[in-house]
Amino acid sequence: MVKLKECYGCMKPSIIWKNHEGFRYCKNCWSCHKSNLVAQKPTENLVPVVLPNVKKRPRIKLKSDKQKALDKAYLLMRKEYMNKNPLCNVKASKDCFFNATDIHHMEGRGIKTLTQLTWISTCRPCHTWIHEHPEEARILGFLK
Repeated sequence: MVKLKECYGCMKPSIIWKNHEGFRYCKNCWSCHKSNLVAQKPTENLVPVVLPNVKKRPRIKLKSDKQKALDKAYLLMRKEYMNKNPLCNVKASKDCFFNATDIHHMEGRGIKTLTQLTWISTCRPCHTWIHEHPEEARILGFLK
């Protein structure tokens, strides 16, 4: 079932065809509105059109405050960990360049993201190798 909403052109409940700058229009009113937009040329004697007061919806946050705090703590812990462990501990890829650039989370990044016991410092080629070869990585202890 389609929800009917009030059209700002005819002020009748109808199926909304276009939501333009926060104003909803039915198909008929939008075609009239669109033709008026194209046809009008700026003049000095234009009377401003008073449109209904429309409240803009608040934007949804990209990250919650809790996730922002976790990310901030993780970045501090990551920096400290990488300073203590600057070399790749995996050395499984033939392209390994021995300097660590990533942290591999052996048990994923969910609840145990901040648990350093589940971290391994690794270079990008070895980190990619772990995720491309999960069976071998489990045998070697890089995945749990």
